[in-house]
Amino acid sequence: MAAASKKYKEAWERWVLHCQDIKSATTKTAKGEDKDQQARIKRAKSDYAYFVQTYFPHLAVKACGKFQIDAASYILKNDRARCVFEWARGHAKSSHISLMIPLWLKIQDNRQPMVMVLVSKSRDAAKRLLGDLQAEFESNDLYIHDFGAQKGEGLWTDGEFVTASGDMFIALGRGQTPRGIKKRGIRVNYISIDDIDDDEMCRNPRRVGDTVDWCLSALYGTMEMGRGRFVLVGNRIGRKSVLGDMAERPHFYHTVVNALDARGRPVWKENYTLEEIHNNRVEMGERRFQKEYMNNPVNEGTIFEEKYIRFGKMLRMREYRGIICYTDPSFKSSATADYKATMLVGITPQGKYHVLKAYADQTKVSTMVEWHYDAHDYVGDNPTRYEMEAGFMQDLLLDEFRKYGEKVGYQIPIVGDTRKKPDKFARIEALQPLFERGDIIFNELERDSQGMQVLIEQLLCFEKGSKVHDDAPDALEGAIWKLSNSVRKTNNRYAVGQRASRRW
Repeated sequence: MAAASKKYKEAWERWVLHCQDIKSATTKTAKGEDKDQQARIKRAKSDYAYFVQTYFPHLAVKACGKFQIDAASYILKNDRARCVFEWARGHAKSSHISLMIPLWLKIQDNRQPMVMVLVSKSRDAAKRLLGDLQAEFESNDLYIHDFGAQKGEGLWTDGEFVTASGDMFIALGRGQTPRGIKKRGIRVNYISIDDIDDDEMCRNPRRVGDTVDWCLSALYGTMEMGRGRFVLVGNRIGRKSVLGDMAERPHFYHTVVNALDARGRPVWKENYTLEEIHNNRVEMGERRFQKEYMNNPVNEGTIFEEKYIRFGKMLRMREYRGIICYTDPSFKSSATADYKATMLVGITPQGKYHVLKAYADQTKVSTMVEWHYDAHDYVGDNPTRYEMEAGFMQDLLLDEFRKYGEKVGYQIPIVGDTRKKPDKFARIEALQPLFERGDIIFNELERDSQGMQVLIEQLLCFEKGSKVHDDAPDALEGAIWKLSNSVRKTNNRYAVGQRASRRW
């Protein structure tokens, strides 16, 4: 009991400070004369971006993105809106759908009182969203100045409150009974379902199905024969999820907003730069980035399990039966382009494959060329074969190799791989038994290298139908196939003739 009381007190104190911050931020805004106020109100009713920028400087630290404006416009124009907004993390889902858009609807002409139900994964989470709403109604100085006193009865900590103009706001946790909610004969007319999914529930399809049933029966039924707006917002954190189920329903308006668009550019360019998105992607890993920021949940270890990713000590170069430096290139360097990947792999006398070095990145052709010279330095004078998919052995690429070779004083003897490759998924999947038997070992000294981390991440994320890049595993498969095939045929190491020393 004492712990609950302390928790309540701390939450209340945080809310009071939040109200003070809102009041301070909005009091600073110049109110102007009556004509200024009327012009501001008129524009705010029709221009959502202006409304947000003017009345919520404490929330709108960056300009609205087009996707946020479009969502607000759609909800305003459709009084029976059925929406699923599948937006990436950090794209202000709650701030817009569960706070600023309801406050924008509230100021429109000829509207009826709003009865809004805020739903989240728990009632406590919903009440925190409700607290943000009530804080604006009671502390947003400019909003109060332009649209009248808002403070009414009730408190967010109790799960509901009413404004001075008769609007009612209620918090519900997932699965709680919503039956019978109405205010002065007006039934619920705005339902906001905010981040209802969680990782645990998404691992249980039955629980997901039960929650969808609750949303479309008990919760949906609080509206009068469907009159009102029904909006769900979140990001897709599981292959089976409430958001995913609702998004597939034909009568729902569905938009997907990822951190990066199809051309690799930030969707919310007003807030995020490509560089910081890329850094975030590298720091958190591809699987987590896809789930949180690209609405693409990936089941780690579906084919290649982490327990079979083994690191060990490498042999001396001359002890390998063969060494190959195999490359899977791409010509684009954008954030959504394929990765360029180069794998330096040796085969031991016992037939095990040692991944000596791994290079993988969304980078320039010139950088990929430099990888080969780095690999050349690593193997020294030991015979190594350099191969690349023949389809990429074009004049442009070969010219990059030639120019760099002239710069350092020798050329990499790279040749094209003319193998007619079968289905990519089948080829890469065929590596799984080698991992399970311990026949593929990664260089323990390269454990923390960027290329090795990308290779492991892409292996763990590899599965049928995944949108995650698989260029590093593809290059690894090419290297292993070439080594295996060559050893079977010749039972000798590769030889490429005399090697030159690297000179700058």
